[in-house]
Amino acid sequence: MPHMVDANGAEIPAIGLGTWDLRGATCEACVDFALSMGYRHIDTAAMYENDRQVGNVVRASSVPRSDIFLTTKVWPDDAGDGACQRSVEASLSRLRLDYVDLVLLHWPNPDVPLPETMGALGEVKQRGLARHIGVSNFTAKLLREAVARSEEPVAVNQVEYHPYLDQSAVHGECRKHAVALTAYSPLAKGRVFDDPLLREIGERHNKTPGQVTLRWLVQQKGIIAIPRSSKPEHIAEAFDIDGFALSEDEMQLIAALGTSAGRLVNLSWAPDWD
Repeated sequence: MPHMVDANGAEIPAIGLGTWDLRGATCEACVDFALSMGYRHIDTAAMYENDRQVGNVVRASSVPRSDIFLTTKVWPDDAGDGACQRSVEASLSRLRLDYVDLVLLHWPNPDVPLPETMGALGEVKQRGLARHIGVSNFTAKLLREAVARSEEPVAVNQVEYHPYLDQSAVHGECRKHAVALTAYSPLAKGRVFDDPLLREIGERHNKTPGQVTLRWLVQQKGIIAIPRSSKPEHIAEAFDIDGFALSEDEMQLIAALGTSAGRLVNLSWAPDWD
């Protein structure tokens, strides 16, 4: 089983299942399969519109609820005090669970003062609706401000991260504050599977380019990855990354693929990236 990452008191499994765009019975089947084979970290969001299905599986699973690290997210429209708390309450109602392990602000909202949002997230934690709080899609500067303005520890900054995107600035800021970086789109939307370097390294270790990529991510200090797939064989493959380690040379060769232009998710409301 992948190791745990300590993030300001949160103990988070280094590999989780992302559920973006998984719906209905497919979502339930994927989450159920993941839990059955050892995953203990599931990532959802209010915007994904699948928390009912995720909750159904978590409640019915033979895996104790206390062993599952469940993350959800608040959409930036609900970043304000009051709206944020109501969003988490609504998510818990759909999940039919008493708490989530982590709640994140899904994207920064420049129209709502960050101290207000962090205060609302802090209240969510203080009320026991979430065990930990964090942010998503925050730049190094925004993360620094969030940590400074939050009364509660910030556990995570969830951002796009894969071999083609240099995230050294954000990762460095996370490490300064003991914040974990959770990598979404860790396989670069499938691009890694055709990469010659990742194929070559994979052949040395008898692993796929995807497994090499996930190993590269979690072998870095304080990094978590949440690959998403609707195929059981790919879900199983992503979890099987513990039996090997990359050399320092291999780590550096993969890191050298990254540039500031490698971003795949750049929406109209995104902040000014590092």
